[in-house]
Amino acid sequence: MPRALTLRGPALNVAAMTDLCGSLLELIRRTSAEIPEDVNRALVASLEAEKQGTIAQAALQIIEKNIELAKRKSQPLCQDTGSIIFYVEGPVGLDQLQFEEAAREAVKSATRKGFLRQNSVDSLTGGNDGTNVGPGSPTVHFHQHRGPGLSVRLILKGGGCENVGAQYSLPNEKLHANRDLDGCRKVILDAVLQAQGKGCGPGILGVCIGGDRATGYEFSKQQFLRGLDDRNANPQLDELEQDVLKTANELGIGPMGFGGKTTLLGVKVTTANRLPASFFVSVSYMCWAFRRQGVTLGPAHQIEQWLY
Repeated sequence: MPRALTLRGPALNVAAMTDLCGSLLELIRRTSAEIPEDVNRALVASLEAEKQGTIAQAALQIIEKNIELAKRKSQPLCQDTGSIIFYVEGPVGLDQLQFEEAAREAVKSATRKGFLRQNSVDSLTGGNDGTNVGPGSPTVHFHQHRGPGLSVRLILKGGGCENVGAQYSLPNEKLHANRDLDGCRKVILDAVLQAQGKGCGPGILGVCIGGDRATGYEFSKQQFLRGLDDRNANPQLDELEQDVLKTANELGIGPMGFGGKTTLLGVKVTTANRLPASFFVSVSYMCWAFRRQGVTLGPAHQIEQWLY
């Protein structure tokens, strides 16, 4: 009989936890080593668009070779395997404590096997115990639904691209940015300008208009769960996404800041309610090594479907 993945009621036995850890380990391995197909298509299109013999073309060709090598050898796409962020959508009654325990064990195993670099350090001492497990690592976001299904998405977000994220408080006098969509456009493009040459471009932007300082960044990172080729259901936000993408790619910043037509691969924008006194625009930046993958898990903890 399969060991049902309810994660509710009595604790899972050792065999069931082992099965769950195994599925999460494979999710980590594939996320670390393989670019999602939507991102790969965008990179191929960008390579075709750049002029022959330019540094921009050479940079994208190196990226293309890196992607092929990492997948073939099942090794990390980047030496910075990034912050480990799980997004879990599960049924009411999901035992979150057990899931987090399984996630931590999977992270430890992935680190031992080399799928993740020993990349998490104590912020006060700089010490590294070599496990990638500690306060805030991994981070697990849970979202409940009333159906039976369980899906797990994973983002590995590198420190270089995290460094060039930005948060603006409108109005911004220096940028002549008011509390409207045009003001949002101005600060988002300013974030692109400030990031040029850094963050391992071409990049992808996740943006949240509104919220407080913490939820704004949280919502902006959730935008990385969207497919690059999707379109925003809100017409105003869709127009903003397409306009910022087009304008950014006309700035001449290009891959790694070397110049060219490909500064961004995508722009994804959402909103969150705000207080009347505050108007934040939070911009999260993702590097070309867009490590995002997801799975649905079956009743015996097996991976039933890959989501990207």
